[in-house]
Amino acid sequence: MIFVKSEDLKYGMRIAKPIYNKSGVLLYERNTRLTLQGIESVKNFGLLGLYILEPAEPVPPMTEEDLDFERFQTMAVFSIREELDNLIAGKEPVNLKRLALAIITNYGRLDHKIAFTQNLRSTTDYIYKHVINTAILCALMSTHVHFTPTEQEELVMAALLHDIGKLLLPNKIREKYDDYDTNDLIIVRKFQSDGLGLIRPEMGIDSGIRRIVAQIHKMEYGDSREDTGKILKASKILKVANLFDTMTCMKLKQEAVSEIAAIKYLLLNKDEFDEEIVGALVKSIKILTPGVCIELTNKEKGLVISENPQNILRPIVLTFASNQIYDLSNNGIYRRLQIVDIMKTMDNRIKVDRERLEEYMNQR
Repeated sequence: MIFVKSEDLKYGMRIAKPIYNKSGVLLYERNTRLTLQGIESVKNFGLLGLYILEPAEPVPPMTEEDLDFERFQTMAVFSIREELDNLIAGKEPVNLKRLALAIITNYGRLDHKIAFTQNLRSTTDYIYKHVINTAILCALMSTHVHFTPTEQEELVMAALLHDIGKLLLPNKIREKYDDYDTNDLIIVRKFQSDGLGLIRPEMGIDSGIRRIVAQIHKMEYGDSREDTGKILKASKILKVANLFDTMTCMKLKQEAVSEIAAIKYLLLNKDEFDEEIVGALVKSIKILTPGVCIELTNKEKGLVISENPQNILRPIVLTFASNQIYDLSNNGIYRRLQIVDIMKTMDNRIKVDRERLEEYMNQR
């Protein structure tokens, strides 16, 4: 699988990922061969490019839930763009609450983990995609800390609004995404404060939502427009979701940090990130689940064959080269071997070796 920029797309190339319109209608299925009309449509959609299958490459497996997730992401990004642009223009957002409730309905009541797949971002759509993914993570995590429906709604609304100030930034700073130097942070702090000023009751936004956003700004930039008092649990959830998405998102000019590296960072910095909240994130998304291919510190590649619910970083793995099983929950083994990283596909999807897993399970 390769990423091809819009201007380099050629007739007959096979699409690796489905394309939806803003209403969620499937326009192009995976494995569809591009036509001249299709290439023109991609350019009109404003897409940077497409993931393309190489000539002999089979279509990668995706579950119905994976497809629904990508479809929902696409629809939600179109929707939040309109709502945030309305707020900036001084208009009351029409469908913001409806969008928040849709996110909660789809992801705030699940009893299982989901595959949290990232999408490629550019300067023009980075903020919209970031706030949608952050809101989805918040909805997922809120279930595990037993938030009420009202608390979920406030949290998800705050996630959708927390970076509105960054839409006001000069392009030269927006192009840096979140990789700001000291001088940039002064400017970002100012514009985020301006963004907070857009979040007010006259726009149909409750004060509780504003308070969560103000606390996030205070934690990120060291100040806010108002005294926020005790840090709310909702703000702690938003802080973790915000950083996790920022670290793992896909950008054109910068390689994403792996989910494992992001989780390790959150777990190691217990003074900064609430342990219960990080635990809620771990319970929400698939990372080291059976079938996932990994690399160990001894340079061997392997396969996760059993998840460890008590410690995500210490599953049971089967190595490919030596066909050796290592139970990383064993302290003696873990002192010698740890998981370095997850093996990923080109589009940042976790690589899964279902055949090897089934082969092992059938031998037991």
